[in-house]
Amino acid sequence: MGIASMWNNKKISPLRIIYPPCIILFLVLIIPYLRLYFTALGLRWLYILLFSFTLSFILTPVFGWIARRFSILDIPDDRKIHAKNTPLLGGAAIMISFCASLTANMILEMETIALLLGGLIVGVIGLLDDWKGMSAKLKLIIQICVVLMLIYNGIILDLFPIKTTWGYIANSVLTVVWIVGITNAMNFFDGMDGLATGLSTIIALFIGIVSFQTNQPFMGWIAIAIVGSCLGFLPFNFRPKKPAAIFLGDAGSTFLGFILAGLAIKGYWADNRPIVSFATPILIFWILIFDMTYITVERIITGKVKTVKEWIDYVLTIFLLSATLGLSSIALRNARMIDAIILVCQAFLIAIIVSVIEYAGRNKG
Repeated sequence: MGIASMWNNKKISPLRIIYPPCIILFLVLIIPYLRLYFTALGLRWLYILLFSFTLSFILTPVFGWIARRFSILDIPDDRKIHAKNTPLLGGAAIMISFCASLTANMILEMETIALLLGGLIVGVIGLLDDWKGMSAKLKLIIQICVVLMLIYNGIILDLFPIKTTWGYIANSVLTVVWIVGITNAMNFFDGMDGLATGLSTIIALFIGIVSFQTNQPFMGWIAIAIVGSCLGFLPFNFRPKKPAAIFLGDAGSTFLGFILAGLAIKGYWADNRPIVSFATPILIFWILIFDMTYITVERIITGKVKTVKEWIDYVLTIFLLSATLGLSSIALRNARMIDAIILVCQAFLIAIIVSVIEYAGRNKG
């Protein structure tokens, strides 16, 4: 079964129609003059978005074929929703398109290089796990070591006095907990078609918006590269009338979780206002954090989501909740400390409301 298996063979698929123009657009985008032209117009973000999108869209069917060729497949069982063997290498297309778009635009400051290298290491480990299997303990140890590398290169939380020994240790511990936690939360979240990819797109979009609000263009460009890479992959992964043609796999979900968690720490979200700075990523990531601890566990392990309609309703609800809290993060730009505290409290109240609704629905069922 070749690349054609990624398309709908019974009729002309919209994806098949879009594929040749995407190849042409990508070939045009790699012309150096065009990149300089976009930059001169102040549209570097658009160039990165188009570059990452087209490359991801082009590579996804290719890696689908490679996954089938080497039997890197998600085999269905009683705990899984899909009914057919599905390729697992979608994450490779996202990793390559993301890194290529940043490299082509020479966004290579030292912290960015450390973040890319760390993400690639975590992604490759996930790829090996998809292919041959790997113990959870070994993956966790490697993830912690990679986060320590980020800390060494200056990507560390700044909640406590960084110049004191106890402050540095506390910040380091929280950095490890945050990045490893978000990385594995995103991996856990990848249980339904389009869920992890769509949520990563929304999170990256709001990180990008707040980055440009706070005059951090490099941060914004990195976030836009994630958005484009995910959007190029999403049409193959989120198909409401058909099952996914390809999955992210552990490689893709852990890579996205790691990069997004690292970006949240790398950025400066408020000048001399630690509460506001801390609240911004919490609001953007809140649905991911909360869902891992409650909703997804309850719904998927107990088999509550079974029909296509239930799946679509659940996915869209998660997207809307994430976008709602992401909008709150934008409002933090000019917020006072008390405003930040109120918005975080609002996020907790939303979580409680969703929990009550879930609990009532479960009892009613």
